Amino acid sequence: MTMTHVKRAFKYRFYPTDAQAAELSRTFGCVRKVYNMALQARSEAWTLRRERVNYNATSAMLTGWKRTGELSYLSEVSSVPLQQALRHLQGAFANFWQKRAKYPTFKSRKKSRRSAEYTSSAFRFRDGRLTLAKMDRPLDIVWSRPLPRGAAPSTVTVSQDSAGRWFVSLLCEDRPSMPAPVNTAVGIDAGITSLVTLSTGERITNPRYGRKDRERLARAQRELSRKTEGSANRDKARLKVARVHARIADRHRDFLHKLTTRLVRENQTVVIEDLTVRNMLGNRTLARAIGDASWTEMRSMLEYKAQWYGRDLVTVDRWFPSSKLCSACGVIAARMPLNVRAWECACGARHDRDVNAARNILAAGLAVAACGDGVRPQRSTPGGQSSVKQETSRPQRSRAAAQPRG
Repeated sequence: MTMTHVKRAFKYRFYPTDAQAAELSRTFGCVRKVYNMALQARSEAWTLRRERVNYNATSAMLTGWKRTGELSYLSEVSSVPLQQALRHLQGAFANFWQKRAKYPTFKSRKKSRRSAEYTSSAFRFRDGRLTLAKMDRPLDIVWSRPLPRGAAPSTVTVSQDSAGRWFVSLLCEDRPSMPAPVNTAVGIDAGITSLVTLSTGERITNPRYGRKDRERLARAQRELSRKTEGSANRDKARLKVARVHARIADRHRDFLHKLTTRLVRENQTVVIEDLTVRNMLGNRTLARAIGDASWTEMRSMLEYKAQWYGRDLVTVDRWFPSSKLCSACGVIAARMPLNVRAWECACGARHDRDVNAARNILAAGLAVAACGDGVRPQRSTPGGQSSVKQETSRPQRSRAAAQPRG
């Protein structure tokens, strides 16, 4: 198997000095200001004159803004993060014009992510020491894992989360260590009580970190609601809420990384369902549990890790009746309410609902991989019956996620 280089982002926590924190905070503010001003200029140009303003035009605008008295402070920070903000805006418009995303929105001082991106001309990385432009000393980084040998970061992104923690992400070229070749395949049925059930019969319990920390979160939110708007005590209370959210997210992300890495390393082919999580969140009874399961994040991890390790990720159509289909004889049950966790087919086979679904997903995925056809049930027939048919569509293979983690 040929090993290829991939772009990987290695994220670390760091502890800035007071001067570095002040410089980065100024940079974040300038990045947000430039992005919003460029977005307003581009929006006005299109609304008034039906003119599309590109990156080069906004870059020229930035030069002019720096020369004005009220915006002269833009010259006090590194110019590279400001230019990168304009490039990101250009990418957002490109996605909009190609109907891959909604129209770009303005960055909020309170809600938007605080970050700045530096290219190689705006930082120095030598002997494991990273120094950013406009700074006289390197960042105090906690190197929790080593960078690839001989790594030369192409871009560095500095950010601060809502809990006040500082992070630096280094984008490097890497050649992932390839796991041993295997011939196994596994089907995955996503659930709530069991986060995933495998076609082998194994269940991985949903850790439900959100539920475990719910009392702590509710207490912190009640304290926040009692604080006066704009007061220092409210800022402290907001940080407490943010830290609880960060604790939940960190633990859940760590669990998903370990699970998805194991699934990809142990199997050559991984088959999943193409779930529409956004629509499922409309169920008010299950919305919190579905959100806590993080199925979308798990799928994203499976996609880019399958790409790294040379594995195959196959998706089965969301309408495939995996739960109602008997994996022994192929008969589809008329109804299968959610409260039915075990059932018996007319052929005599007894099924655990989730294990049966995982086995059907695996069988359908192997068929997709073999013949290139997607499998889904026919919506309806004149006689009101349901049958299984094939529709011509290539299997959805995995794609590397932007700035993958872990």
